[in-house]
Amino acid sequence: MSSRTNPPETTEALHAAILEAYEGLSKRLQQIARYALDEPAAMALETLAVLAERCAVQPSAIVRFAKAFGYEGATQMQRVFRDGLLSSGGASLGYGERVRQFSHNIDGKRVDDPQQLLAEFVDGNVMAMQNLADAVGRKELNAAVKLLAEAETVYVVGFRRSFPVAAYLAYSLHQVDKRTVFIDNVGGLARQQLHAISRNDLLVAVSFHPYAEEVVDLIDAAVEQRCKVLSISDSLVSPVAKPATVVLQVREAEIRNFRSLSASMCLAQALVISYAFASNVNTRNRSTFTGKSRRKK
Repeated sequence: MSSRTNPPETTEALHAAILEAYEGLSKRLQQIARYALDEPAAMALETLAVLAERCAVQPSAIVRFAKAFGYEGATQMQRVFRDGLLSSGGASLGYGERVRQFSHNIDGKRVDDPQQLLAEFVDGNVMAMQNLADAVGRKELNAAVKLLAEAETVYVVGFRRSFPVAAYLAYSLHQVDKRTVFIDNVGGLARQQLHAISRNDLLVAVSFHPYAEEVVDLIDAAVEQRCKVLSISDSLVSPVAKPATVVLQVREAEIRNFRSLSASMCLAQALVISYAFASNVNTRNRSTFTGKSRRKK
């Protein structure tokens, strides 16, 4: 990638530039790009040595990354990240740093009390949910709800760890009378389940690292049919996010090497209920969805 002549002056512009240039970066610079998108607070405040260690690169690679976007060096790029942090009122630690501190505090502790383990999972998931509220903005949510509303049929897919989230989305959309096809890949028939998708439909794809190749293939097939794609993923530059029309980023909690799905389920619920109210779903269906029944008088 050739260096830019005019470096981005705001974090928003730098964020957009990184997304645009990502595919053309070397593997090492892609590692830095992904970290920069996920951890802007750390990019603003940490030393080059710390950033290099976390990105698994040499400090010189951070400098090359900055120069690739037109900056004279890493210091100038970090100043842009700091300005963005200050303008947003971000005085607290970034999510990644809070997770590292949380993991450090529980590392080495014996797990001989189920209640203690429950408390750890609760605390970890609370952090993830709080980060979700910051990471997913009004603009992205409104765009996602609009895609759901405009689609004639919504196809939903998610395999492996993402399967429960996809299943919940499909079930919930059915409950609010949205025409929905759940691609469950039973019998290895995922492509056949997608065969009727058209440009008037929507594919909702849920996938987290390591990304299911089957989901990536289905997204490519949907894009070939000029179908819009809503991706729920843990990175804006993941293989399921890059081809998508709209991306909702979710970073789940990881407690003692077990990754949760609490934030993803919360996002799925907010999406469907937002769609239901935006589409003026009738009272009967809302009662069914929320589990409330209306007694005949």
